[in-house]
Amino acid sequence: MSDSPDAVDAADAPEAPGTAGEEGDRVGLEHGAGGAATRKLVSGTLAAGFSDPEEALVGLEGMDDGAVVPVGDENLVVTTDSHVVQPPFFPGGDIGRLAVSGTVNDLAVMGGTDVRALTSAVVVEANYPTAKLERVADSMAATCEEADAAVVTGDTKVMGHGEVDGVVVNTAGVGVADNVTPDHAVEPNDVVIVTDAIGQHGISLLAEREGIEFGSDLASDVKPLNDLLAAALSDGGDDVHAMKDPTRMGLAGALNEFATKSDVGIEVREERVPVTSDVKGAGEMLGLDPFQIANEGVAVLAVAPGSAEAVLAALRDHPKGEDAAAVGKAIDDHRGRVVLDTGIGSRYLREPAKEPAPRIC
Repeated sequence: MSDSPDAVDAADAPEAPGTAGEEGDRVGLEHGAGGAATRKLVSGTLAAGFSDPEEALVGLEGMDDGAVVPVGDENLVVTTDSHVVQPPFFPGGDIGRLAVSGTVNDLAVMGGTDVRALTSAVVVEANYPTAKLERVADSMAATCEEADAAVVTGDTKVMGHGEVDGVVVNTAGVGVADNVTPDHAVEPNDVVIVTDAIGQHGISLLAEREGIEFGSDLASDVKPLNDLLAAALSDGGDDVHAMKDPTRMGLAGALNEFATKSDVGIEVREERVPVTSDVKGAGEMLGLDPFQIANEGVAVLAVAPGSAEAVLAALRDHPKGEDAAAVGKAIDDHRGRVVLDTGIGSRYLREPAKEPAPRIC
C-alpha cells in the first residue's frame, strides 16, 4: 500500500504548540480547525474540569456533534456552534443560513431530526450595517422554516469597532432522537453512504473570498438535513448505526473519526465518491483536495448491510439526496485508518493536520 510522505495522520500529528509567549503557549488558528489540535485543546483545557452525567448516552468525553441525555422516555440531543465565516455572504448562502443549518445538522446526525428549539446569540461590531444584519436575520428565519425549527430565545452583544470582525453568530439546539447515531458506533461490514457531492461549500466560499472566477456556477451546499436524515432513519431504523456531517475537516476528517472512535477500518472507493466537475477543476487550480474541504449540506452514514439499499433509495428519493452514493464499507483490518482505493492502488486517506481553508464555517 502506498502512502503519501507529506501526509500526517491525526493520531500521529505533532502537538500544535500555538504561539509561545511569556505566559506559555498560546492558542493558534489550528486549534479552531476541528481536527487533532482542536480535540487536544478541548479535552486538555476547555473540558478538563467537567465530567459527564452518569445518565448521558453521549457527553463531552465522546467529542461528537452533540450530547444525548435521556429525559423521561425521550433521548434529548443538545448541541451548540459558533460561526465566524468570512465572507459572511457567499454564493448559495450566508452566515445566517449557515448558523441554523449547522446546528440543525449537528442535531440530525446524532439522530435528533425532530428539532424542538434553537437559540441565537449574535455579536456585532459597532458600525456594522443594519441592512446586512437584517439579511442575516431574514436568512435565519427562512432556514428555520425550511427545517421546521424555531429560534425561541437569544442574546445580542455589540463590540467596539475592530474588537470583532463584523458579525459572529452562535446557535444552540435541542432535538429528540428515536435512534441515537453516535460516531463511535460503526460496525464492521457497515456500508458507508455519502448524501451529496463533496467539497462544494469550501471551494465556492474560498473562491468568493479570493475573488477567483472559474467560469462556473460554484455555490455552497449549505442546507438543513434533518428532513433528509429523518427519511433515512425511517427506512433504516436501528440499522443506521452512525452519522456525521463532514464540515471543517471534510469527508476525510469525518471518516477518520468514524474509524478511530469505532475501532474499525474504513475502505472507500474514490470513483464512487460524488464530486462535481466544477469542484474537481477548482480544487486542482487551488491545490485543494475535495476530500479535505468543508461541506455544510452533506452527511455521511454507516448502515448495516441488510438495510443499506433501502436507506440509499430513501435518500435518493428525497430532493436533498439525489446524488447519494454508497462509497465504501467498514472493515476489520486497518483499524483506526481510512483506506482509499484510487483505482490504480490504495493509500491511507488522512485527516488534514490543519484546516486547508480557515473561517469557512
